[in-house]
Amino acid sequence: MTHTRTPRYAFVKANWHADIVARALDGFLEIIPGEAVDVFDVPGAFELPLTVRDVAASGRYAAIAAAAFVVDGGIYRHEFVARAVVDGLMRVGLDTGVPVLSVSLTPHQYQDTEHHRRIFREHFVDKGREAARAALMIGKTRALLVA
Repeated sequence: MTHTRTPRYAFVKANWHADIVARALDGFLEIIPGEAVDVFDVPGAFELPLTVRDVAASGRYAAIAAAAFVVDGGIYRHEFVARAVVDGLMRVGLDTGVPVLSVSLTPHQYQDTEHHRRIFREHFVDKGREAARAALMIGKTRALLVA
């Protein structure tokens, strides 16, 4: 009797702008049941690639979603951070063979107002759903390749 193991997924999220970023996890969990998801927190976006690499190296996950919200803080160019994060996440996926899905958003215009916070909280729910659907789709495709 063959026993198929239910795939596990990891969701790594930055705690900077946690009220917005956590909404991506809400959307992800609407598609993939919580009992199949392990959640990891990091301080900010820049720490995502290293943690995602370590999570991928564990060999426990079918896919990993990484979420962050990178905005212009005035001290450094947020494009630099966003590019480093997305490039790092892509490299982790290519180097480990574990699909890494980015829910890392960098708006051109963000103001810390209730209006913008509401818009981006809602947007992150959608992006979380998209990441979950992508993780499932990649899993189906990869299953065909080994069948």
